[in-house]
Amino acid sequence: MSGILAGMRVVEIAAFIAAPMAGVTLAQMGAEVIRIDPIGGGLDYRRWPVTAGGSSLYWAGLNKGKRSVTLDLRSPAGRELAAALITAPGADAGIFLTNLSATGLLSYASLRKKRRDLIMLQIAGSPDGAIAVDYTVNSAVGFPGVTGTVGSDEPVNHVLPAWDSMCALAAATAILAAERHRRATGAGQLARIALSDVAMGITGHLGYLSEAEINRVERPAHGNAVYGTFGRDFRTADGRNVMILAVTPRQWDSLVEAMELSADIDALESTRGIDCHREEDRWLARDALFPLVERWTSARGFTDVEAALDRHNVLWGPYRTFAELIASDPRCSTANPMFEEIDQPGIGRHRVPGSPIEFSAVDRLPVRPAPRLGEHTEEVLAEILGLGDSEIRALQARGVASRDCTSV
Repeated sequence: MSGILAGMRVVEIAAFIAAPMAGVTLAQMGAEVIRIDPIGGGLDYRRWPVTAGGSSLYWAGLNKGKRSVTLDLRSPAGRELAAALITAPGADAGIFLTNLSATGLLSYASLRKKRRDLIMLQIAGSPDGAIAVDYTVNSAVGFPGVTGTVGSDEPVNHVLPAWDSMCALAAATAILAAERHRRATGAGQLARIALSDVAMGITGHLGYLSEAEINRVERPAHGNAVYGTFGRDFRTADGRNVMILAVTPRQWDSLVEAMELSADIDALESTRGIDCHREEDRWLARDALFPLVERWTSARGFTDVEAALDRHNVLWGPYRTFAELIASDPRCSTANPMFEEIDQPGIGRHRVPGSPIEFSAVDRLPVRPAPRLGEHTEEVLAEILGLGDSEIRALQARGVASRDCTSV
């Protein structure tokens, strides 16, 4: 089976989240992604979460379907080999993805001398080159201040590395755009993405910056209430939490019907002079609306709440732990074509996701495990650079290329 990006070759020298996630995004659509690591593993090779035996589930998850090459990147010979792999010929090759310092032989200027149509995508923390990671960027763009308990002035950090994840998808998009430009013009280029620019841009797109600048207000934390509409967490009689929303008038009508709240809502609208079909009115009247929904959910067990909300097509969802998600949600099972069970070397058989994108022209690719560290060193050096067995053995003897495969 061939993915939609079959034939494309990307060389990745990276660590942590943004660039490796961009690489796995391309690999799961059929691109050949060759990840080059230092011998023995890079900065993220043992990053948590890990198995009881110390194998990194994090590393395995971000490197599914890639080929692994290990070189001594501190040595000139190792960097020469990496540069040769990056700039190797091929109409769909010559693409370099990194979020590490690319200097000397691995700089854009140096690599471009070897291949004029090189595409290089470099991810940085800040546009001025200063170091930044997801959590330092997040603290600076204001979201911790509007996350957390109502009335609290304590910042609350997110657990999801949201900016890294969004940066990864932007990086994959940038590579595809640059490759399209090269097909049209024959010209390569250096593309740069700063993690902080991704965060600043999205914060602006969603209106947070404009709200502060134009309305001259500082948005407070609203707990789990969904800003500007009706939505919050509610507790059932047996102690389960559910998220219930009504974003559209139809969703609001469904909620009111399911909970038999028509009389209460009519009285509230008459008293306050509002129309709860208007999203902004539902938000402004949340002090009265939330208790009505709380009264309904707190009088019923989870099963009854679930049945009533589903029967009336109310927009809602249960709160689950990761373990509960694995155990009970068909969207996170092999009933969903995105998921498969694979045997991952060093970890064992478990459920993993493939690409979330479904194309009508090509089938979804089977999920491939992450490679063992250095698993493809010999075959990549032979296949792409044309090195013979004796040359590869000599490189291994000098410690320039790895000899053994290590489990994840």
